[in-house]
Amino acid sequence: MGCFQSKVAGPLPPKDAAALPADKPADPEAANGGPDGGGDGDDKEAVKRAVPVFREFALAELRAATKGFSADLIVSESGEKAPNAVYRGRLDGGRLIAVKRFSRLSWPDPQQFLAEAAGVGKVRHKRLVNLIGCCAEGDERLLVAEYMPNDTLSKHLFHWDKQPLPWEMRLRVAYFIAQALDHCNAENRKIYHDLNAYRVLFDEEGDPRLSSFGLMKNSRDGKSYSTNLAYTPPEFLRTGRVIPESVIYSYGTVLLDLLSGKHIPPSHALDLIRGKNILLLMDSSLEGQYANEDASKLVDLASKCLQFESRDRPNIKYLLSSVGPLQKQKEVASHVFMGITKATSVLPTIYSPLGKACAGMDLSAVHDILLKTGYKDDEGAENELSFQEWTQQVQEMLNTKKFGDIAFRDKDFKTAIDYYSKLVAMMSTPSATVFARRSFSYLMNGQAELALRDAMQAQVCMPEWPTAFYLQALALSKLGMETDAQDMLNDGATFEAKKQNGWRS
Repeated sequence: MGCFQSKVAGPLPPKDAAALPADKPADPEAANGGPDGGGDGDDKEAVKRAVPVFREFALAELRAATKGFSADLIVSESGEKAPNAVYRGRLDGGRLIAVKRFSRLSWPDPQQFLAEAAGVGKVRHKRLVNLIGCCAEGDERLLVAEYMPNDTLSKHLFHWDKQPLPWEMRLRVAYFIAQALDHCNAENRKIYHDLNAYRVLFDEEGDPRLSSFGLMKNSRDGKSYSTNLAYTPPEFLRTGRVIPESVIYSYGTVLLDLLSGKHIPPSHALDLIRGKNILLLMDSSLEGQYANEDASKLVDLASKCLQFESRDRPNIKYLLSSVGPLQKQKEVASHVFMGITKATSVLPTIYSPLGKACAGMDLSAVHDILLKTGYKDDEGAENELSFQEWTQQVQEMLNTKKFGDIAFRDKDFKTAIDYYSKLVAMMSTPSATVFARRSFSYLMNGQAELALRDAMQAQVCMPEWPTAFYLQALALSKLGMETDAQDMLNDGATFEAKKQNGWRS
């Protein structure tokens, strides 16, 4: 089965379009922000975390995933009362998703909605809850994002059950959200709508992430703020317009939430700050957890963010430089601070030979299986790479494939990468097998990030191909991401079983 590659960039990638250009390998030298830095290696980070390719979902698929948009699966904190409810869903492969369902009249023009969603879908970062798809069929307008299993900042600050959020975790929230906003700013997404404690969610590791839903307005020409007017930037109240400095103001309100553990109106908080009644502002449950100097610095930053005149507020780089030095326990994992018990992955009971080889990191066996399988998993593989007419260009393509396959067979992986890269550039519809072989060659050449990217490209070409998932698992293991690797192994085993059951029926 070929992977469609459009020569002209449209507003929305086709359902089988690649997340990264197949003929342009990712730069292995790209700067990496690392666990504590924003960095410029954000594309690399997105690939590392194996975020699914942004695509347009069929309405039937999302109906099935949410059990017909069951009220029991609503996870937005206002429940059914929310104008744009968010549902938890599960795709066929087992992946959990969050689905935001807009009111029917929010986006009358489906093309405008798709274009807006596609733009947001391009913004990927480890500090964001990344958007992975959308749907605009009939009256439905739906956004699909990664699912975050550990609730919102609002829940952990205002409605906690077991323990209040520790001081160090609150500082981490402030820093990680500043990193997310900094990346959005770098991607020319300078407007974030209605930043508040409900927009910050915690992933499976307990790390805070900023919802990508806030990068898109709730309607084509609707409000940018749904919260109480007391927390709304002054310029929005005056003009109805949101400017980049409005985001800084809203960040200041989140800082107030973190400091106080309560939803305090900015005007009241500023009165306390001016009166030097900082202790009255601080959450009493934090007593003994922080140095007064650090608390004063965070209060001072909140005060700067909440200035009435937008020109008097700091920029995002200032936020980072102010909050970054306050991080004192970087080595402690977020789930420890949060008191979250990490769930252990349940191993599937049945793996195919390729699945077993990948689970055991038996690279020699993986190579043998890829060789024996050849191109038969590609649709139309009985002709391997068939063409309507024989031309000099076709002959060059066949020769390039032949030399790549010979190098792959002989374990000359560097040469195989060269030939397969030429082949990908020459073909309008490269096969999933070509990506799979180049992925394995990258892996054997010590380039795990590029191996992961190509395995993802193979999945784009054949969304339910177990080999693509198994190769992603191999690359993720090499990158030290064992939890994600296990998820990919499980997904591969699921599709393997589905294929077997299909044959039996």
